[in-house]
Order: sequence, then C-alpha cells, then structure tokens
Amino acid sequence: MPELRKDPITRRWVIIATERAARPTDFIGKFSDDMADRDRCPFCEGREAQTPPEIFSVRRDGSPADGPGWRVRVVSNKFPALRIEGNTARSGLGMFTRMDGVGAHEVIVETPEHDTHLALLPEEQIADVIRAYHQRYEDLDRDERFEYLLLFRNHGRAAGASLSHPHSQLIALPMIPKRTSEEIDAAERYFVKRGSCVYCDLIAQEFAGGERVVYENERFVAISPFAARFPFETWILPKAHMASFGGISAADVPAMANVLKTTLLKLALCVDNPPYNFIVHTAPYEFPRSPAYHWHLEIMPQLTRTAGFEWGSGFHINPVAPEDAARYLRTTEVREEALPT
Repeated sequence: MPELRKDPITRRWVIIATERAARPTDFIGKFSDDMADRDRCPFCEGREAQTPPEIFSVRRDGSPADGPGWRVRVVSNKFPALRIEGNTARSGLGMFTRMDGVGAHEVIVETPEHDTHLALLPEEQIADVIRAYHQRYEDLDRDERFEYLLLFRNHGRAAGASLSHPHSQLIALPMIPKRTSEEIDAAERYFVKRGSCVYCDLIAQEFAGGERVVYENERFVAISPFAARFPFETWILPKAHMASFGGISAADVPAMANVLKTTLLKLALCVDNPPYNFIVHTAPYEFPRSPAYHWHLEIMPQLTRTAGFEWGSGFHINPVAPEDAARYLRTTEVREEALPT
C-alpha cells in the first residue's frame, strides 16, 4: 500500500509508492548518454585558451597559470547566469522589484581527464576538488554583495550537463534562495521547540535504526532520507554539528572525499551510472555558526520524471522505499573496474 511520509525538516510530504516498487535493475539501460564531445571540449588539458582565465587551480610542479600541468582548475563560466559587475541596489514599480543580475558563476573543472567520472577519480583528486570548493567559498565570502554560495554538480545530459568532461559549478548570489530560507526557517523552528539541531537529531535516529544508513566513516555519514523525493536520493552529512560548508577543516577534506567517492560509486554500480544532481546545502554567509542549521550535500538521481501531479501538488512520488534504496546501496560492492567510463 502507498505511504505518505512527512519530511521532519521542511514538513514537505512525499508519497512512497510501494505498489510501484522498483529495483535497481528496473533502471538499467534507461539513461545511456551519448555525449561524444571530446573533440570540442574546452575543459581538456591543452585547451586552456578556450576558457576565461583561471581564478584558482591546483597544479603540479609549479606550472604556470592558464597552461597545462593542472589537477583542478576554476574558471568563470563563459555564459554566466549572473555577472560579477554591478551593485545590489533594488528598484521597484508598484508590486514589482528588480535589481542588476549581480553574482559570480564559476566552473570547477575536476580533472584534466575527459572520459571519466567523479566516482572514478582517486580520493586525493576528489580531495583537491573539495579544497577548490572551499577556497572559492571563502574567497567569495569576502565580497559583501554576496549572501549565499550555491555549489552544485550536474552529471549526465538528463541532469542538465552540457559537457561530459567532469566539472561542477558555483553561483554566488546577492540574496538567500527561497528553498534555503525555507530549510533554515524549519531548522530554527525545531531548535526553538527542542533546543537541538534537527539534523543532529536526524543523524542520531538514523544510527539508532540503521536501516537507512548507506555508508559512514569517522567524520561523515551517507543516508537515504526518510522522506526521499527521488529513487536512491542520498544525503551526506558531517557527523559533528557544522552550519557552514566553510567550516570544514583540513582533516575533514579526506573523509569527505572518501564518503563522496564511495557513495557515488555505489550509486553508479547499483543504478547503471544514472544522471544526477548534487547540491551543497549550507548556511548563508551571514550565519556561519548557526546552532540550528547543519550543512549537508544532497545527491538526487534523475531516474523518474516530474509530471502534472508533482508540479500541481508539490508532492513527489517515489517508487523506491528509502529503506530498500539504502539496502541496495549498502550491499553494493565497491568495484571501480565494473563501472564503464
């Protein structure tokens, strides 16, 4: 029988459609991606002149900027959603408000290798990517115009990736996004009522039950959330309370690289390398030490379509129970050689 589940943080309802129960094999072959773009890829090593100048890079042997020899490279998006120039003054006409499209839109090129996946990179390479995220997070925090930094990754054409070369993106915003505000408001309501962080309590309850825990190491845990919106949706959270992604330490980085690689590899092996989006949810720049909020990374495989009911109601229909998804992922043996590039 279908089950309605309420997300304990946002109070959003989800339908777990157990009568439509799906297994990992139901998704095999559904999302083959033909993105043969190597010959025109501007992110490949040796084509640095085809991108804007690099903003930050992790390089080998002190090689010069904007040339070969890099491990991770950050550049401005050539076709940005927002531009760095301008101010945040607002103007209005009656009920309508407008402002300049000010922001920073950057691309983090994760490796010089074109034909690979983030899940296949060595953990130290993924750690370099996380270090690049953190450097850009801190650097953009110095710009007083920006209130929030959104870090995200689109994997596969169905998830919005226009190039297959492994990369992620960030957009610095002059306001706090609506979804982030809703999440923070929910966390603060819980804190006022219970005197504790809702995410810390969620982690404790998931460990007590264990059925939705996918993987853990000494600093991070990956879970299938109780009210998962999408099949095989997975969250990665630091075990210790930390409101802002900017608060991660040097010791956190290798552990985050380990849990991210392991989770993405399990997902790729279990569900045939699906298209996915991941998003870092973090406290706004203004509240880096909030006792109510807890930064985390949400991975959302694009295995189902959003249709009229979902758009009209705000509900999501998930045909895979989170407990089943966690069990499938938890028991998937991590074997990189089994994942095609």
